[in-house]
Amino acid sequence: MVPVIIQGLNFTGFTIFTVYANIFLQELKMKLSNANMWSLKAGLPQNFYKVGVALLVICFVATGCALVELKEEVNESLASTVLVGQIATAPPKSGAIVVAAYSLKEGKRKIAHYTVLHESGDFELMVPEGKYFVCAYWDLNSNLVYDAGEPAGQYGEPSLVAAPAGGAVLEINFEIPAKSGAIDLPQGFEISPGRPRRLVSRQAGAVVSLDDERFAAENGSRGFWRPLEFFKEIGGNIYFLEKYDPDKIPILFIHGVAGTPTGWECLINSLHRERFQPWLFYYPTGVRLKSMAYLLFWKLYNLQIKYKFDTLYVTAHSMGGLVARSFIMDYGRFAPYVKLFIALATPWGGDQMAEYGVKQSPAVIPSWIDMQPEGEFLQSLYRHKMPDSVSFYMFSGHRGSRNPFTSNNDGTITLASIMDWRPQTEAKMNYVFNEDHTSILDSQDVAEQYNTIINAITDGKQLKTDAGGYLKINFTYDYPLDGSRPRPILFLQPDDHGGPAIETHLCPDDSGRRVGPFPAGKYTASLMAAAAKADRHHVPVSIVNNDTRDLIFTFRPDGMVYGHVAARQGVEDRPAGMPAEQYLPNERPVVIQEVTLKGAGIESTVRPVEYSDPFHPFFLSLNFCSKNYFHFFGLPAGEYEVEIHAKGFKPYNKTYVVEPGRPAALKAIELVPLP
Repeated sequence: MVPVIIQGLNFTGFTIFTVYANIFLQELKMKLSNANMWSLKAGLPQNFYKVGVALLVICFVATGCALVELKEEVNESLASTVLVGQIATAPPKSGAIVVAAYSLKEGKRKIAHYTVLHESGDFELMVPEGKYFVCAYWDLNSNLVYDAGEPAGQYGEPSLVAAPAGGAVLEINFEIPAKSGAIDLPQGFEISPGRPRRLVSRQAGAVVSLDDERFAAENGSRGFWRPLEFFKEIGGNIYFLEKYDPDKIPILFIHGVAGTPTGWECLINSLHRERFQPWLFYYPTGVRLKSMAYLLFWKLYNLQIKYKFDTLYVTAHSMGGLVARSFIMDYGRFAPYVKLFIALATPWGGDQMAEYGVKQSPAVIPSWIDMQPEGEFLQSLYRHKMPDSVSFYMFSGHRGSRNPFTSNNDGTITLASIMDWRPQTEAKMNYVFNEDHTSILDSQDVAEQYNTIINAITDGKQLKTDAGGYLKINFTYDYPLDGSRPRPILFLQPDDHGGPAIETHLCPDDSGRRVGPFPAGKYTASLMAAAAKADRHHVPVSIVNNDTRDLIFTFRPDGMVYGHVAARQGVEDRPAGMPAEQYLPNERPVVIQEVTLKGAGIESTVRPVEYSDPFHPFFLSLNFCSKNYFHFFGLPAGEYEVEIHAKGFKPYNKTYVVEPGRPAALKAIELVPLP
């Protein structure tokens, strides 16, 4: 227990009281609103909520139990990482895919985390620091037991995956073959002793209803106070309310602190469902916001590769608006399909109470760090302007408390934060309503204005001339494949102007399919994939409106060693699930001086070279390094030692195992600054 003295409260104690009181009051409003009970407020005494909150906080702080649990939860999350990968398999007639990471000590296997997929594709597993095997199987009878006859696969033969504290390990890709061979996990092994009533998918695109039990208000609160527990049991995901329809524009809804997708019910019910399909991003709101922006990017990346949608509207409430902007600013070049962003009651200038909480509370919820007004995360959101291709609108309410001791607010966030000048200069319009922070989600006036905007944007889009052409790309892998195939990336470099290349990510099943549309014009086309080399590059192609042109490529195996380098940050700035090259603050960016590779009779050193076309060395298989990235090509199978030197950092040595044609698990290299 944490002893807290109530008598003679000092400033620190009062600050902690205030922080928790404000957060609890916001949660209370959300819960009452979700239950359609907030209207009872008018019939209750004016000080009912303040007294209730004060009593709750006094009890809460007096015991200290919740603070202890929160601190343990945060410490555990800081010692964890997320394993990310892809499962390739042909679906059976029943069951779901179970993916699990487990440790093996003294002959005993222990599951660190498992997840459930409804089809082949992406997965995420959160595990403590350590070494793990990763496997997957089709759970045909949905009993969370690996039974005889169930198709199964594993990463490597199997290969151990080293999980650091913080960050992410990427590219853990493997397949479940149709004819299952033996895997390390013994048949009859129980994945989890507690079997749920039904297995529910945590994979992007899973179809749910708004009354799904995962969207209960208590789970929204759990995602704030116990985000690690939330992620392990529920995950972070984009859900659909209906099967994907290519004739409807998807609208992605992102909830705010301690929220769930149910908060969007009013706006979703107001949509013209013949034109729009709602998608729901559900995530733990207690974690670092930049890591949730990366999770959002990862989920949308996989959905876009699968469905090839070219338009997405984003709608976010409260803190969700910060997650959305972080996603757009950091990954916008990979997401040109984002055409509209509407933010409701977003604290663009942060929350002063979060700063007090970080400085004074004995246990800090990680998302508070990113809500500090002068914090690095908020400052990073405004270093660049919102892309011109995104139409941006702000909605806010002004119905809050008014007294001499508080700033004007919407009942939760100060109007000064909501009306921050930086996003206002980019917004096409800022609509203000007589609503508070929560009621803005249920207002008919808000719904009418919202639908006016999305319908006008859509009408304008459809009035534009249907232009652009398509490509049908046939690509094959000219080597035996034992496992999942590398994902190709198509690069189209315009010939008639000096604009950037159009970058399109494909999946292995896209061979022979039509992709596009692309603007008409003359291009050179190249195809690239990890651990494989295309037989040709810079292929001339003319794209003609409403026409399809064919391209043919063949991949051959290529041994590669490559990596990103980043400065090692303090433990609180290495959130699980976010690649190290995206860490903040980036006060000491790494610039590589030289990288030396030795092994299999080869020794090669690369030093920084800047190319006018950054993809030039990839297509020509030229060993190179640039800023914080290095890449070696054409390596035979074997082990290689890599030594990295960067100014102001300690030298770093790492061993790589190369198998041409098979991408290796990828995690950023963290360099330790010199004293």
